[in-house]
Amino acid sequence: MLRTFSADDPGGWDHIVDLAVAADQAGIDRLVMSDHVVFGENLEAYADPKKGGAKGGKQPTGPDGHWLDPVATIAYLSALTTRVRFGTNILIAALRRPVTLAKELATIDVLCGGRIDLGVGVGWQAEEYESAGLSYAERGRLLDHTIEVVQLLWREESAAYDGEGLTFANIHQMPKPLQPGGVPVWVSGTVNPRSMQRLARFGSGWIPWGDDANDIADGIARMRAAVEALGRDPSDIGVVGNVMPIRDADGNLDLAASLANAPAMVEAGVTDLRLMVNAPRERAAATDYLRDVVEQFRAAVA
Repeated sequence: MLRTFSADDPGGWDHIVDLAVAADQAGIDRLVMSDHVVFGENLEAYADPKKGGAKGGKQPTGPDGHWLDPVATIAYLSALTTRVRFGTNILIAALRRPVTLAKELATIDVLCGGRIDLGVGVGWQAEEYESAGLSYAERGRLLDHTIEVVQLLWREESAAYDGEGLTFANIHQMPKPLQPGGVPVWVSGTVNPRSMQRLARFGSGWIPWGDDANDIADGIARMRAAVEALGRDPSDIGVVGNVMPIRDADGNLDLAASLANAPAMVEAGVTDLRLMVNAPRERAAATDYLRDVVEQFRAAVA
């Protein structure tokens, strides 16, 4: 995960560029980044699961933290790389107009050679919806509406839509994304009726949250049962699993120990394993460091 945010002005973002290029050269499969458009001052809401937050969690910056827009950042970084995939983890997609979001993502997908994934979620902060003139209480419905329209525009030569306060017919939007069927959508959330309906209907992958991410094997089993009950074959749904970093007595990442649980996660159904590492800032050193991470990871999950 690229930390495309900072509690204070970092004085420049070259370190993000260097890390992305190093990851590309080292063989990292995917780089993801998070999203906030604005902040209110009620940051304690991040720790409330009922609002979409993480139990006991803490927002990593204050309200004046610096956050880069992930879609624009991916567009920039994809032009500097050749093979690594990029994803949003997650984009609060309902804050964007669907027709514009569809065009932006299709453009990036075409220009980068089909290397983008769209991870979506409802977020946790009421102020982001309120400042956009949207209903926080209706955020789930708004997200479903956004994904539905975006995928329609990606897949139909002549699109028509009638619902959720939006009606259009005979609408053409080209170019289509390079990836067949459009940019893959990864749905974030716990195993609850609304997010499972969203995953079953729209999702190429699942980004578990909360207790379902903490106990990934149980979460996957419950997710599969839920989407199967909705008529979706869960065998083609990708799953993100977070590899918990283990540190030695000096506080340094013990990579071998951290990766010890990776095979069990793969066996449980995880398809995309994520590990937070503290790579050096200098590009060449970061490339060497990440190349070693890749080699150890491949060996661990082989």
